[in-house]
Amino acid sequence: MLDKIEHTMEMTIFRSRWLLAPFYLGLVLSVILLFIKFAQELWHMTTHVLSASEADVIVGILALVDMSLVGSLLLMIIFSGYEIFISKIDTGDHTDRPDWMGKVDFSGLKLKVIGAIVAISAIDLLKSFMDIHGDMSESDTNSLMWKAIIHMAFVVSGVLFAVMDKIAGDTKKH
Repeated sequence: MLDKIEHTMEMTIFRSRWLLAPFYLGLVLSVILLFIKFAQELWHMTTHVLSASEADVIVGILALVDMSLVGSLLLMIIFSGYEIFISKIDTGDHTDRPDWMGKVDFSGLKLKVIGAIVAISAIDLLKSFMDIHGDMSESDTNSLMWKAIIHMAFVVSGVLFAVMDKIAGDTKKH
């Protein structure tokens, strides 16, 4: 009797992983929304490139790079998260299957996410530096300082995550 209850409870818990599937579908929708913003920014840049300054074009390009990094990060989270927590994605022998798919574990995903966050933060910081024009107000200086501090917090967090994973990996070997 207890074995049957235990088995039923374990199967219920195991099947509950599918409750995460709508989250990943929501992330797919967010990639579509991000693509719409990307296309809108690209169109705006294309139609204003002749009248825009060089700095404005560079900032626009950085915004496009930023959005592409976020999109790539979302796809990595969708693919890896789904395969880690829900089910393996059966693509058969499809030639376009990314090499990393099915090989990224939770630890690797965590490091890739923090790495992408650091890159996105660096691009945002660079865009802020590119937008500096002449005299800066105290609030502009303050904002720039906080962006740099937050970026460094991301960098330090990334390094600490990598060190923790290295220590955990070394511990598993012994």
